[in-house]
Amino acid sequence: MAYTTIDNPELYMQVKLWTGTGSTNALTFDGSEDMQPDLVWIKLRSGAADYGHRIFDSVRGVHKTLNSAAASTEGTETNSLTVFGSDGFTVVDADEVNQSGGSHTYVAWCWKANGSGSANTAGSINTTKTSANTTSGISINTFSGTGSNATIGHGLGVAPTVILCKNMASGSDNWNWNNFSISSLGNTGRIYFNEADGNSAAAAAWNSTAPTSTLVSLGSNGENNGTTMILYAFAPIQGFSKFGSYVGNGNADGTFVYTGFRPAWVMYKRIDGSGSWYIHDTKRNTHNPANSQLIAQEPDAEATGSSYDMDILSNGFKMRNTGGERNGSGNVISYMAFAEAPFVNSKGVPCNAR
Repeated sequence: MAYTTIDNPELYMQVKLWTGTGSTNALTFDGSEDMQPDLVWIKLRSGAADYGHRIFDSVRGVHKTLNSAAASTEGTETNSLTVFGSDGFTVVDADEVNQSGGSHTYVAWCWKANGSGSANTAGSINTTKTSANTTSGISINTFSGTGSNATIGHGLGVAPTVILCKNMASGSDNWNWNNFSISSLGNTGRIYFNEADGNSAAAAAWNSTAPTSTLVSLGSNGENNGTTMILYAFAPIQGFSKFGSYVGNGNADGTFVYTGFRPAWVMYKRIDGSGSWYIHDTKRNTHNPANSQLIAQEPDAEATGSSYDMDILSNGFKMRNTGGERNGSGNVISYMAFAEAPFVNSKGVPCNAR
């Protein structure tokens, strides 16, 4: 029985915490393994609440930023992230990533793809660049859309479950997200990553077609197939990542979600109604209950409290609150989770709980 294909998740995903210095700051990961990140998502945890999120990737290159909390265009910030290092990254003095003063603390969620990438010609639209890691199931793609039904190649070799894309040239086009494994979303589901709204199905988003092992289908919707596009694709990898949904029970002894690993990072959102995109990780939450959260569609600082209680377990996570957005009775809540350690490694040895 194959329990996992990745014994050490730190080779493909790591979380980094730091306090701002206001000057060039070369940050290295604290884990036992070196990892050169290709996707770095930074959020100020404390201080001013209007700084938003900063998303960088090696395909677009250093200085190029996106904000999950807005429908804004891609920005250029020469004093934000300046280096994707062999075991971390370097930030300078931008307030959003490294403001001086002990009260300014930050978190970065980082994933490894496959470097700066190259063109993928498998689809009807050639990508400008595709950086795909078939081991970790992560693909970063840039392309110029046509506004007509089309396909692009993602390079993963298996069908991705989660797609997230943005027209970087438009300040009004929303981030589009879908988990094609969730029946209520299916091939027409579309949830705005920069808003708290539930599903707003649109056949023109994905041309009513699920991704295949080689292609992502795009409809005529400009938010998915506009001028200058970024598309992130995620395929589930046993023992490393899982993307699905659960139904809340409205009880403090909440729903248990089996992942097959101890999560390092969990993001979840109600999809059958309004609900925020809540993010937990085990660097900020070092023991249970894990109740320090950040919100992907909001610029707000980190919040902590019992209303966000969640237990991170050796083989999944369990809600410990009755909040409607997190565990409301009958509510459907999607999740994405990446591993800190597999439940059982490839040799059949169980890993320890927290």
